Amino acid sequence: MTKKKQIVAIGRAAVDLNANEINRPMEETSTFTKYVGGSPANIMIGTAKLGLDVGMIANVSDDQHGKFITNYFEKIGVDTSQIHVDENGHKSGLTFTEIKSPKESSILMYREEVADLYLAPEHVDELYIKNSEYLLISGTALAKSPSREAVIKALLLAKKHDVKVIFELDYRPYSWVSEEETSIYYELVADQADVVIGTRDEFDMVERYKPLTDKEISELLFKSTPHLVVIKHGVQGSNAFDKEGNVFEGKAFKANVVKTFGAGDSYAAAFIYALVKGKSVEEALKYGAASAAIVVSSHSSSEAMPTVDKIEKLIKEQS
Repeated sequence: MTKKKQIVAIGRAAVDLNANEINRPMEETSTFTKYVGGSPANIMIGTAKLGLDVGMIANVSDDQHGKFITNYFEKIGVDTSQIHVDENGHKSGLTFTEIKSPKESSILMYREEVADLYLAPEHVDELYIKNSEYLLISGTALAKSPSREAVIKALLLAKKHDVKVIFELDYRPYSWVSEEETSIYYELVADQADVVIGTRDEFDMVERYKPLTDKEISELLFKSTPHLVVIKHGVQGSNAFDKEGNVFEGKAFKANVVKTFGAGDSYAAAFIYALVKGKSVEEALKYGAASAAIVVSSHSSSEAMPTVDKIEKLIKEQS
């Protein structure tokens, strides 16, 4: 019998080009360093570096950028057997990042007709989903067809085979037609997931969550499938709620901040790692916060994903 993957993700795999000249605007920046990017890709890289057996379901371009993404996954230990190479000339998305100051960073994304949104339902293999403990769904993959249908197929297969579903909201406004459309698909998937993770701003993209407190949002979700809801508030920390009525507060860790992006993916990777390893929610919140602090202190996102030793060292130092 094939050994089960601990977690597989479906969605965006792209290329990040991070400015080398920091503390200046992008128009004055001459050089960039290339990394693999995209929220689910970063999270799988993070969990692989933490020692989990993971895989990625994605569509990449049939060119040097697509090869760069796949080669890096293989180097880190992310299974690439379900990465489809685009046959119709769609290019992998590019993200240029600007680091003006530790508090002021921005991203410029090229996402017109990108390969990741052309992942199709026929690229999703039932046996691969069945042989996984967890499926991670990233919100951006719901933005357009056929990627949207591919994700819904993966979700239905996960439900069919009792695979736990983690929904990472990963809201990118430029991928969507309207907030109303976002709200529909986010609510649809959130109600079917076991674990829902996102920032407070991302939860506010779902119309029915907008006027509610964090606790009220979780209570609404608990009427459906979810049993754990994590709502992040940046440097203010995070709140987690479970279906049994427990409330957990996670504090942010001190960091020597280089940039503000990358924190969410590193947080999710370490939080998910802790959950998969059977650690408590309190411990998972610490792992997530420590991992985020390490990545915002670094130039890259995917390359800077920490090891378990680094995370546990920081937790010990700041406890």
